[in-house]
This record gives sequence, structure tokens and C-alpha cells, in this order.
Amino acid sequence: MTFKILLLDFTRGQLQDLMTSWGEPPYRGNQVYEWLHKNLVTDPMQMTNLPKRLRERLAAESVVNPLERIVQVDDAHGETRKTLFRLPDGATIEVVLMLYDKRRTVCISTQVGCGIGCPFCATGMGGLTRNLSPGEIIAQVHWFERWLREDAPDSEGLAVQRPSRVTNIVIMGMGEPLANYDATMQALRAIADPKTFALSARNITLSTVGLVPKIDRLAEEESLPIRLAVSLHAPTDRLRNKLVPINQRYHLPKLIDALVRYQEKTRRRVTFEYAMMRGINDSVEQAHLLVDLLTPVRKAHVNLIPLNPTPGSPYQPSSPEAVRRFQQVLEAGGVTTTVRLRRGVEISAGCGQLRQAAQQPDVLQFIRA
Repeated sequence: MTFKILLLDFTRGQLQDLMTSWGEPPYRGNQVYEWLHKNLVTDPMQMTNLPKRLRERLAAESVVNPLERIVQVDDAHGETRKTLFRLPDGATIEVVLMLYDKRRTVCISTQVGCGIGCPFCATGMGGLTRNLSPGEIIAQVHWFERWLREDAPDSEGLAVQRPSRVTNIVIMGMGEPLANYDATMQALRAIADPKTFALSARNITLSTVGLVPKIDRLAEEESLPIRLAVSLHAPTDRLRNKLVPINQRYHLPKLIDALVRYQEKTRRRVTFEYAMMRGINDSVEQAHLLVDLLTPVRKAHVNLIPLNPTPGSPYQPSSPEAVRRFQQVLEAGGVTTTVRLRRGVEISAGCGQLRQAAQQPDVLQFIRA
């Protein structure tokens, strides 16, 4: 079997070098880059301003789209589409399209599985297989962008009028993006490139469990002003050590100090994700502790998210009453909050759930139905 390179893995400069190594002028690299990231072609033969011999060589030796769709499921309201993709090595990843009044948001993955091991998360329960390459990350966004760009009267039951565009990206799918830092940043630079895909970096949100050294590194990314969210889920080290095991390395005081440094450097707000779990982290007392914890963080905002439950898990979503009480305490303490909509519960839209279901045909059949 002949190994084929993934063109989306290459930066503009690397494509110029590749073309030079093939005996072509460097500007051919710019042309290929624009076909990939502006026109979103999936076949090198579509790159019509390239010589035929070069298109044929690209077709023979490279791959543009590494994704093969396995399962696609939509929620009953036509607001959420979750897709499970297979990669060339057989690994599988999830991507979610979420539709709002004025936003078309894609939730992407950065790893196959996850090594953090959060016990309430389906991805964490499966462990880490490998990091995704830059091109494998970019391809997820391109897949839904191509679908949205289609000038089609039929939106396949989804609540969106086409042609349209991806307006926002959240890096909250499978994996810890800061554990795959270089590939994630390369992918985001390509997506935010004003000359090609041109999505504003301010419309990109990266969610991390709190890898302190990488947060410090992210603060130095002055040319890529993305938004930062922290998957917090607990107000004390004792509880967070259980829910988010990386906390045993980076305790909450270290994490909060890193976020204060991040804000001093970037002047940007930090959002906190708090998955609300019945009887575990949703008491009024814990809400007061969360207010105290976030006091040093300027303009901290908390997204309260009733947990998307994993089948068979002891971790279940908080009741609406518990969420409301928790929110009242936070807001009384000066912490702004949003109760996030639970999207796609019936289609296993929580991180890693569709991938897990695909390994259980009886469960997958229920989801498809």
C-alpha cells in the first residue's frame, strides 16, 4: 500500500517547499493552499490552474479529505447534527454542528480519545489513542463548511438556510486541545487566515481542563486571539481531583494563578464550563465556594451545563431546580452565568457518546431511530 501525504497537514510555506522539491516553482504551493483552504476542493484534479501533470501527481501521492462518514444523526428539532468519522488508520472521531438563530457552530475534536480520564465523560472512559494531525483537525471544519456553502433548497431537515457559512468553532470535542498544542494551533491559524478560510479568531473558543504551562504559552499567541474556556466542574481540589484527575498535577490555586496571568497578558475574559451533576457538585454550599474561587479572575463567566449523561454512568444531570439555585448564588456573588442549552441528548451529542454507541450496535440502532 502506497503512503499518501495529507495536504491539509502542510502550512503555506511547507507547500511551497514541497512544490520546490517536486521541481515546481514555489508559487504553485500558494495555489494549492488556496484551493485547499479557500475553495475547499476535495480532489486535486479540481485545481484547474495547475498543470495537468502536477494535478495527476497530487492525485496519485496525496489525500485532501481524510474523513469517511460512518454515522450521521440529527436531533428532533433540526438544531444539532452529530457525525462520526473514520480516519485512514481506522480511528474514529466525532464532530457536531449546532445551529442557533444567527450562529452555525462546529464543535471539533483534537485527539482520538482523551488521556485526561474524567469519569463522567464517555471520551475519557475510553482513553487516549493518538493526537490528530493539523489536517485532520482542519478537515472537520471544512466538512461542514462545504455542506453549508451548498446552494441547495433542501437543508436535510436542519434548521438552516443554505448557502451559509460556519460562524463559530468550539474546540470542545474529543481530546484535550492543549495536550496537542502544536497541531491545534497550526489548524487554527489556517482557519483564521484572512486570505483563505477567514474565520475571525475571536469566533473560536478553545476549552481546556487546565494545563497550566500550555495556558501560559497560549497567552503569548498574540496573532491568534482566540477565546479561552476552562472545564472546571468543581470548586475544591478534593472534588476536582476525582472529576478532573489532571487537577492532581495542577491544583486549583495554580490554575487560577495561570488564568490571572493569561488575563494580564491578553486582556480577554475567561469562561468556565461547569457540568452540573446531581448530588455531586450542585449544592448551594458548592456554589458559594465557586464564587470565592473565581474572585481573582476578572469578569469571570460561568456556563452551567446540565450533564449529557452517558448510558450506565452514575453521573446524572442536576435537576432544573438545583441549577436555578446554583445560578442564583453565583449571580448574587457577582459572577455572571449562562445556563447552556442541552443539545442533542437523544442523539448522544455529549463528548464521545456517539463513538461509544457505535461500538454497541443495539444502542446505535436506538439512536438512529
